[in-house]
Amino acid sequence: MTNLQAKQASKSGAMPGGAHASVTGDVDSNFSDLHPAYSTLQAMAESNRCLYCYDAPCVTACPTSIDIPSFIRKISTGNPDGAAKTILSANIMGGTCARACPTEVLCEQACVRNVSEDVAVEIGSLQRFAVDHLMARDELPHPFKRAAATGKQIAVVGAGPAGLSCAHRAAMLGHDVTVFEAKAKPGGLNEYGLAAYKMTHDFAQREVEFLLGIGGIRIEYGKALGRDITLGALRDGYDAVFVGVGLGSSNNLGLPGEAFDGVDDAISFIEQLRQTEPKSDMPVGHNVIVIGGGNTAIDAAVQAKRLGADEVTLVYRRGAEHMSATEFEQELAKINGVIVRYWAKPVAIKANGKLIGMEFEKTELRDGKLVGTGETFDIRADQILKAIGQKIKTDDLAGMEISGGKIVVDDKYQTTAPGIFAGGDCIKSGEDLTVQSVEDGKQAAIAIDAFLKSA
Repeated sequence: MTNLQAKQASKSGAMPGGAHASVTGDVDSNFSDLHPAYSTLQAMAESNRCLYCYDAPCVTACPTSIDIPSFIRKISTGNPDGAAKTILSANIMGGTCARACPTEVLCEQACVRNVSEDVAVEIGSLQRFAVDHLMARDELPHPFKRAAATGKQIAVVGAGPAGLSCAHRAAMLGHDVTVFEAKAKPGGLNEYGLAAYKMTHDFAQREVEFLLGIGGIRIEYGKALGRDITLGALRDGYDAVFVGVGLGSSNNLGLPGEAFDGVDDAISFIEQLRQTEPKSDMPVGHNVIVIGGGNTAIDAAVQAKRLGADEVTLVYRRGAEHMSATEFEQELAKINGVIVRYWAKPVAIKANGKLIGMEFEKTELRDGKLVGTGETFDIRADQILKAIGQKIKTDDLAGMEISGGKIVVDDKYQTTAPGIFAGGDCIKSGEDLTVQSVEDGKQAAIAIDAFLKSA
């Protein structure tokens, strides 16, 4: 194993040689924490590896600009609650980001320890230790206070990371916020879209409860944009509106047979699994194909394997180096026994009264363009999960410019519709990361505050 593989194996609970320590006959135990929490002793030892760099590159690499050296120093001096406040002042959803953020390509990749020792400081684990320590102390007052009431009312559409981050920052600035959420629970992808082994013990809901502790935020559930509420009505009834609806519609393959039983999108599969307890009640195919190359594809494939599928094959149209899934996630899939097939695209869904498999065509690059070679092969399957990207639902987005399937905003997160702001996965400049959505929501709230003061 390489140093990177060894580190990944250690973090994921994997064993060398392809076995995985947590994959057992007990399905529910397969969804225990991917990265077990640090003890105090472990956190103190790891925090002392930090060099506390001036102009630390890890800070620049963090989309929310957490002062990483500062919070790690506070842990090393026995002040984890102070460390948590440093984290949460920049990223109110620092607990989720510590669990699910691709730190290996952000802050930890930038860590100077990578140069001297080839092993970065475990920033994500330290961040989780600090935030969890603070959230566990119910006797403490909320670490943030509201500014004097402004009398302004802000509507937020979507209780995902962007919407909740915007709501929290707006409440801190003294505004009253009403959040409209289509589903029955808040959290967005944190609740419904992240792998169950990344978000254990109902953490997404506990984090929302903690966030709401600041006061001044009300959530109305079962309120979908275009069905129960309209942007026009919100703009008339509130001083400003923030849209954080994410990407609610999955892309299709465009092949006959997508309506067959057993063909579904990976997001729906993950959502169903996240809401199923015990996990052993979740049905899964014997032979599962996952199509895609992102982290969602990896999450779906690994979870299908952990649910007990006999064979899970992830198929991607290009090579490993082209996948948007991080190297850590790709290695996690292989460690869990997922078969990964590169350079192949789906061309047919096969059924004989029921789903029996898929036909793929091998692909290659010619003059920089992806083309089929004409050579095909079949993979058997009784379940197919599509993870080929999502697009925004354009219901009731009239008045906003849409480009490339996303909402266009200016550098202040304002859309082309006056008084309506947007952020998160739904905006054109957005990155499909929870941490970026949190930053979008925070910065949009600051921009909304300036907008209201200038009105």
